[in-house]
Amino acid sequence: MIRRHQLGIWRYLRMLGCDESLADDLTQETLVKVICQETFSQWSDTATAAYLRRTARNLLITQHRKGGRTKTIFTADPLDEVWDRWAGRDLGGDEGIDCLRLCMQSLTDRARTALQMRFAEDASRAEIAAKLKITEHGARNLMQRAKQQLRDCVQSKLDDLRAGHEAKVKSGREGLS
Repeated sequence: MIRRHQLGIWRYLRMLGCDESLADDLTQETLVKVICQETFSQWSDTATAAYLRRTARNLLITQHRKGGRTKTIFTADPLDEVWDRWAGRDLGGDEGIDCLRLCMQSLTDRARTALQMRFAEDASRAEIAAKLKITEHGARNLMQRAKQQLRDCVQSKLDDLRAGHEAKVKSGREGLS
């Protein structure tokens, strides 16, 4: 269970706003807490992932309260929906990242350069425009189109993966009959 879910819990906590150190601590605490529960049993990966996510979120809220922050600034339901859509219900998120890497390769060199400068190097639109020898508006439009292309590509690949997974589960159930 630890190997299967550890990275996904950590990524989920980072999405909720934890720094790396706090995400590390809460990931360990989540796994220890769940493993030490006598009443915990794994029904399925999806149920386990949801339970681990809820436990991690509750530990984060407790951490905020201990730190003197009595108000939590996020609501988990919309974040859970985003996580399920992009990372998948398995909690790991590896499939989503693999799809994103594949889809990045389908972009033009200019679009890939613009996105890498913006998100990996935190470059401004002006810096991107200068590097690509286009206007700032051109850089903005290029990145908007590239992000939409990535969104569509990743969603399509995730849908294909999920359809394949559902077909595999269905055929496995039929084999048991």
